[in-house]
Amino acid sequence: MSLKEKVIEVLKEVYDPEIPVNIYDLGLIYDIRVDEAGTARIKMTLTAVGCPLARMITYRVEEAVREKVPELRDVKVELVWDPPWTPERITPRGREELKKILGYDVVERWKGR
Repeated sequence: MSLKEKVIEVLKEVYDPEIPVNIYDLGLIYDIRVDEAGTARIKMTLTAVGCPLARMITYRVEEAVREKVPELRDVKVELVWDPPWTPERITPRGREELKKILGYDVVERWKGR
């Protein structure tokens, strides 16, 4: 398994405190790059600008990756807002999890179908 794949597996263990789906399947992760020096750079967003838990979530992401992928030399998490997150970014797995909880497909509802 590559370092990037290991990082993805860790991100699937980190949850948004308000939504019972992991941040990877919620579509909050925009980019993951691991360079030859062993630095992971993760670009992520949140479901809402101004989220009061932004620092806590990015800290949890950084610490989880540091702890569970010890082969990495460094982990840097950048919070970005462009492009804005929409429910369309949720993975098929995330959509199914939310559908079990909510009883409807959040993407279809968001699209107005």
